[in-house]
Amino acid sequence: MMAANWQAIIFDFDGVVVESGDIKTQAFADLYRPHGEAVAAAVVQYHRLHGGMSRYQKFHYFQQQLLGKPPLTPDEEQELDRQFSARVVEAVIASQAVPGADEFIRQETERIPLFVASGTPETELNTIVTRRGLAPYFTGVRGSPTSKQVLIADILSIHALTPERVLMIGDALIDYQSAQLNGVAFLGRVRAGDDNPFPPQVETVADLSSLLT
Repeated sequence: MMAANWQAIIFDFDGVVVESGDIKTQAFADLYRPHGEAVAAAVVQYHRLHGGMSRYQKFHYFQQQLLGKPPLTPDEEQELDRQFSARVVEAVIASQAVPGADEFIRQETERIPLFVASGTPETELNTIVTRRGLAPYFTGVRGSPTSKQVLIADILSIHALTPERVLMIGDALIDYQSAQLNGVAFLGRVRAGDDNPFPPQVETVADLSSLLT
C-alpha cells in the first residue's frame, strides 16, 4: 500500500489519528440517557453503525426517529452541540494517539501535503488538532457540517491533486464510500478486536505503525 507514490494523504481523525471513538460513543449515551436506557442504547447502536456521519445529522435523526418529537430548532441543535462538545473536546485532546499515527504524520509531512477530513465540526476539530500539537503537519483540516464526500472533493480541487494518487485512511464505511465516489485510494483502519465494517476487497491495518518506513 505505501509503495505507491502518493501525492497526498487524507486522514479521518477519530479512530485514525486518535483513539477517541469510545469517547464520542460515551458522550452520545450520556446526552440521551435522561430519555431512558432503551433510548441511550439505540443512540449508541446508531452512532456505531454510522461512524463518520456528522453529529448534527445524528441529533436530528434521534429527535424525530427515537424520541418522536418535532424537528430540532436551530437553538435546540446548538444546545445539544454545546453539551456534546463540553463532554468530548478535552477528553479527545487528552486521548491516546492511534499507535504509529503521530510518527507516520511527521514522516509523511516531510514529503507530501497531509489533510484531515472528519465528521467533527470544523472549528472544534481545529482546536483539537492545534492543542494536540499537530496543526503544523497538516496543509488543511476540514470537518462538518460539510459532508465527507464534498470535503475530499474540495481538497482534490483546491490543491489540484490526481485522485488515484491520493490515499484516504479511514475507520468507517462512510470514509471508504466517500473515497470511492472521488476516485481516491483507500486504506481502512480496524482496531484489533473490532468488527471490520469494510467490504472484503478493502486493505486494512490494525494501526498506523505498520506504515512507518
